[in-house]
Amino acid sequence: MPNNAEYCADLVRQADRDRYLATLFAPAEHRDALFALYAFNIEIARVRDLAREPMPGEIRLQWWREVLSGERQGEGEANPVSAALLEALKRYGFVAKPLLELIDAHTFDLYNEPMGTVDALELYGIRTQAPLFAMAAGFLNQGGAMPETFTLDASIATAIFKLLIDLPRHASRRQLYLPLDSIELHGVDIEDIFAGQATAPLRAALTEMRVLARVHLAKANESLKSAAPQILPAFLPLALIGPTLRLMDRADYEPFKFMPLPQWRRQWLLWRAARNSKRIFAV
Repeated sequence: MPNNAEYCADLVRQADRDRYLATLFAPAEHRDALFALYAFNIEIARVRDLAREPMPGEIRLQWWREVLSGERQGEGEANPVSAALLEALKRYGFVAKPLLELIDAHTFDLYNEPMGTVDALELYGIRTQAPLFAMAAGFLNQGGAMPETFTLDASIATAIFKLLIDLPRHASRRQLYLPLDSIELHGVDIEDIFAGQATAPLRAALTEMRVLARVHLAKANESLKSAAPQILPAFLPLALIGPTLRLMDRADYEPFKFMPLPQWRRQWLLWRAARNSKRIFAV
């Protein structure tokens, strides 16, 4: 039977291959903590998929809140992901508060309320992604705290990227992360999205999202120029955003039938970015 660290590494390898590969470029002594953090994120991000209804999902998220707050010590130690995460937090001297805020933000995923505005999407990106970037960078920085500016734009770019990739899955269950103000600006019929119809107005709205992702990716590049080199493995998955957006720029782009970059190319892009950090933020 695998130990807690092995369990987390295997879960990340299966469910978040990009972060798994990026973690292999981190020093070996920090990988267990990174895998625990990313395994926790997988558990939270997939609650909607596992629970399917809001109430079971709320119960599951509440369980994680209580574990991280120290209210379910025995249960937390029995779960390989929570046990590994709690050990990592203790080892590096981190508090769980940012992860509690991440859990709260993912409550949005349980319901079919649409994302109201671009500002709301950016805030969702910060709340769901910034704790991961900041804590991963902190692990790599031997427990040192990360300035907030290092994570905000990377978080927003990642959230927009995930919105574009996951559009078919969200549409199939009538979830809408594409902001309503953008939809209304371009005259998109929401029912066309749920029906998987790639109309001209929808394509215009998605183009706006790609432009916004690039803006934040460029800002992330600027803010991280002064960052310590040892934290950059935490940001390596950003290297996949630019090349994927370029595929989406093509005339034959089908948003509901989009095929992501093949695995071999993703691995190559991560390897190349690990050798030259400037490639992490290529737009």
